[in-house]
Amino acid sequence: MDTRVKPEYDNIMTISFKITSTHGLARTGEILTKRGIIKTPAFMPVGTAGTVKGMLPESVKATGADIILGNTYHLMLRPGAERIAKLGGLHKFMNWPGPILTDSGGFQVMSLSALRKIDKDGVTFQSHIDGSKHRLSPKISMEIQHLLDSDITMIFDECTPYPAMHQVAAESMALSLDWALKSKEAFVPRPGYGLFGIVQGGIYPDLREKSAAGLIDIDFDGYAVGGLAVGEGQEEMFKVLDYTVPLLPENKPRYLMGVGKPADIIGAVARGIDMFDCVIPTRSGRNGQAYVRSGAINIRNAKYADDAAPLDEKCRCPACKDYSRAYLHHLVKSNEILGSVLMTWHNLQYYQDLMEDLRESIIAGNGLADLVKKAEKL
Repeated sequence: MDTRVKPEYDNIMTISFKITSTHGLARTGEILTKRGIIKTPAFMPVGTAGTVKGMLPESVKATGADIILGNTYHLMLRPGAERIAKLGGLHKFMNWPGPILTDSGGFQVMSLSALRKIDKDGVTFQSHIDGSKHRLSPKISMEIQHLLDSDITMIFDECTPYPAMHQVAAESMALSLDWALKSKEAFVPRPGYGLFGIVQGGIYPDLREKSAAGLIDIDFDGYAVGGLAVGEGQEEMFKVLDYTVPLLPENKPRYLMGVGKPADIIGAVARGIDMFDCVIPTRSGRNGQAYVRSGAINIRNAKYADDAAPLDEKCRCPACKDYSRAYLHHLVKSNEILGSVLMTWHNLQYYQDLMEDLRESIIAGNGLADLVKKAEKL
């Protein structure tokens, strides 16, 4: 683990955020990091274990992605943060020169509940790989993300499950707030790097308000809304955003974690969210589902076996430019690896095209309402 003395926070530039245009609550902007600019609203493809499944890094870049996401929990278990650091850091290890945001491992605290024990200082858990015992705490999470050389580090938190009674959500939020302070104290500031806080509190407005206020008092480079997309449904998620987003600083990036489907993203952008990540486009692609401008299709369906048309005539990805729906149907039905690659590539291209459309609509000052209406079909 890194043992260097943390420098003082005063007069140290981290990342910077500039809002370039607004339309209603939606906004476009630029996040400046050591490794480049992130145009917002932005979608981050998920590279959990140091790879966006089925994609070469240059292919991910070709879709328009400025930043990808990695995962502290998975990388600490395999191949190990120290090993990655010795090999030059995560960017060099996976050949991705652009910015990387790393999840702190907090989500796994919730999702692997059968394998962990939480105390006030952190979490002891068993590896889902081999059952070996490990420890995560705010300090350890910060050290691991430092070893990975993450451009944007996430605080270590507990993702409150859904549903949760008010008292349970309150205790979870308070624990996350305590861990947020400890994460800030353990984080090593340096030029071009940033640390984001995570607002928790379940579906309860009073808890979200307390969480946001506490995080703002600690002061972070950006603020994420966590604990959503865990089963509450889109209507409830939007309600939480309606009362949570206005609590967050206007001059800092806002990140909705783990979201989502195109309709979720469009609705969240309209409410002032700047950043997103989700496994849906890659996972759906591997399972034969493609997002196209008219909705979503399952390429496994028999009606596509003789369909000579491209997946989406307006898409510029290789799956659409060079192959037919019939060929993609054949690949996916035959469980050919190329099918997963092409379907994943298409979905990631669709998501990046969606983000570009959203940015252009906000800049133009019109059309966002049409995109929100269109989202109802997606």
